[in-house]
Amino acid sequence: MASKAMVGIAAAAALFASATASAETVRFAVTDIAGLEDLQREFGAFRDALAEATGLEIEFVPVNSRTAAVEAMRADQVDFVLTGPAEYVVFREVTDAEVVIGWQRPDYFAQIVTLADGPYRSVDALQGETVTFGSVGSTSQHLGPAQALADLGLLYGEDYEPQIISRNVAVEALIRGDIAAVGMNFTHLRRIREAFPDVAFTVVARGRDLPNDILVVDPEVPDEVVETVRTAFIEQQDLLMDGVLQGEDNQKYMGGSFLASVSDADYDYVRSMYQTIGIDDFSQFVGD
Repeated sequence: MASKAMVGIAAAAALFASATASAETVRFAVTDIAGLEDLQREFGAFRDALAEATGLEIEFVPVNSRTAAVEAMRADQVDFVLTGPAEYVVFREVTDAEVVIGWQRPDYFAQIVTLADGPYRSVDALQGETVTFGSVGSTSQHLGPAQALADLGLLYGEDYEPQIISRNVAVEALIRGDIAAVGMNFTHLRRIREAFPDVAFTVVARGRDLPNDILVVDPEVPDEVVETVRTAFIEQQDLLMDGVLQGEDNQKYMGGSFLASVSDADYDYVRSMYQTIGIDDFSQFVGD
């Protein structure tokens, strides 16, 4: 039978190991938030909730671009990154980043918007016209809208002239009659209708729901840490979502949930979007 001293030593060792594991630090970044101040404001409450749920220390790593986020993971400077569907495809190609959990965005789909009382009330009417897209390489402002048109028979750069113009400028051009249509997502259209209450807009093409935002992890992170984080999202959804929704820009996740059944194959649709605009190399971001 083990002596009391031996039992005491074993218990102390186990306690020390537990404390060490609980104090482990993981580094967290978000691809579309550049500065530490903005990261703190949008995700500070979420960081605290995730730390509570996992027992891990969560350290923010600000990145000033999606490319910088990829390079940070390649250089082992970040462990977990929250990113969008279009960005995920590049992460996967360049870093072998692995899927942790999906972040569902309700009503996340791309649209082609025209003036309700204008001459372009169908996709066929856009033949030979100028259609603008927002942020280059964006899932819902560029790739998704282009795919929505392709699904209905209009080929990017052949059947119409695509231009990359910031959304607000493009909408003003649409109202003036300088362009035929604007690609955007549902949330953008809702905001535009609020900003221009006297203008009637209509949707002539709508894409399928887009794949979810996704939390990815550096493949070098230990499996037990990854599983701890994944389990927290599954078992403590309310706690973590409450933290997420403290951020003003994070209201896009309102009504959504964290999804465990997400795989790399779910993003093949995004890869087809890249191919629609003529990109077959997924190792770099469009426009970089």
